[in-house]
Amino acid sequence: MKSNQFLVGAALILFSEMFLVLSGMVIKQISADLPTEMIVFFRNLLGLMLFMPWLMRKGTRVLRTSKLRFHLMRATVGVTAMTCLFYSWGHLPLAQAALLKQTAPFFMPLIALWWLGEHISTRVKLAILVGFIGVALILNPQESTVNLGILIALAGACLGALAKVTIRRMRDTESPQLIVFYFALFSAILSAIPAWLTGAGLTLIQFAWLLVLAATSTVAQLSLSKAYGMAPAGQLAPFTYGSVAIAALFGWWIWDEVLGLHTLLGILLVSCAGIGALLGKQQAAAKTVTDPTL
Repeated sequence: MKSNQFLVGAALILFSEMFLVLSGMVIKQISADLPTEMIVFFRNLLGLMLFMPWLMRKGTRVLRTSKLRFHLMRATVGVTAMTCLFYSWGHLPLAQAALLKQTAPFFMPLIALWWLGEHISTRVKLAILVGFIGVALILNPQESTVNLGILIALAGACLGALAKVTIRRMRDTESPQLIVFYFALFSAILSAIPAWLTGAGLTLIQFAWLLVLAATSTVAQLSLSKAYGMAPAGQLAPFTYGSVAIAALFGWWIWDEVLGLHTLLGILLVSCAGIGALLGKQQAAAKTVTDPTL
């Protein structure tokens, strides 16, 4: 029975990663005509609207919290990370953007050590070192200039890791639904100002694409949440790197994206190191919270 649950969980992870890549493809499709700030705002606004049935059913009493400052901090960091990651989806090859998002496991242990005092095992330290060697290859130091999109993607992954550590700081009293709701609420408010400052308009076709983005992102979140209810996170997390292969396939098929040898080697190192970091980390038996930046 447990074996079947693991297989179903792994399949759901891959299904979730496919919809994550579809979200990235939508962003890539509309980013040429729509500023990243507008995409981030409507992603958060539509995500907040999805919580309205839950709020109407449960009532405002479920919004009581003693950690409002952490919710605001998580939203501020998270919406900045989302902006960086959305920019990378729109301006980098799909496989690179998907891969660089998966560097968050290298930043999380370092942030958790600094903030929460969590110990880093030798295996995880080695994985982090190998992972950053892979990142260096993707940066391609032989080129005269460094790709700004790659640096922005790495900044987004680092901030996303900080957001996840913030979630850990709240999980003792806050439910997953409350954490995600306050993220959507504060992120919609915070992202409204940059979106308004762009002065960009919105056509019906662009709004339709944004609805598709909200739908694919929601399916990815729900599938991820369901998967982690089927088997331990430590066993399933390595399957999240399936998004890199899926993104490489779609990028080649639709946009004729071809990755260089150094980039492919960097992707291999980062993927292996990320899986090693995830497997080497002790998994606590705690509630799983899906991250809307996915």
